[in-house]
Amino acid sequence: MELKELYGGVYSFRGRLATRNLVKGRKVYNEELIEDGGNEYRTWNPYRSKLAAAILNGLKNFMIKDGDAVLYLGAATGTTSSHVSDVVGDKGRVYCVELSERNMRDLIKVCEARPNMLPLLGDAMHTEKYVDVVSTCDAIYQDISARDQAMILKANGRFLKKGGFAYFVIKSQSIDISKKPKTIFEEELSKLESDFEVLERISLEPFDSMHLFAVLRKR
Repeated sequence: MELKELYGGVYSFRGRLATRNLVKGRKVYNEELIEDGGNEYRTWNPYRSKLAAAILNGLKNFMIKDGDAVLYLGAATGTTSSHVSDVVGDKGRVYCVELSERNMRDLIKVCEARPNMLPLLGDAMHTEKYVDVVSTCDAIYQDISARDQAMILKANGRFLKKGGFAYFVIKSQSIDISKKPKTIFEEELSKLESDFEVLERISLEPFDSMHLFAVLRKR
């Protein structure tokens, strides 16, 4: 089997990404399941996951690891968050915040099969709604369509440990369609300078357009 580990818990198989399946035999979004050495792996589609796209485009700071607690903002139906669930394993935790009740119905089904995933219905700007549930986290992953994306990350920084990492997908068209995406990216990152150090900026082309994937570290 041509399976190669890229990071802890993330693998490459014939040019495709994969994670070791936490729940053997179960798919989340019709991904392919691969058997190797008694383990099962799920292929990870970069057209369905911006984190997978960032990895394929050269992400250097993939710091999510086994046993980590991750706050996932904008979990949608659970595609990327389920792969994060694979990476953090049985001893980790993925807090999945999602605003859409429709998405939440599908997300709950994913979480029911994955005990390390906790679904939280709510607006990620209103952190007081889940402050009693979410513990200190090693990483935040944010993929939200909203005008105030930087402020949402800033508000949720309360849950991130010092030196922890934030994976921030900036969606320019959700903020202002009249401005150039590059301008919006710089404006959003500048709002976070007091709280975070920017480590990487990664284009998601050709998998996604007009988005920037940024990696930050909490000061």
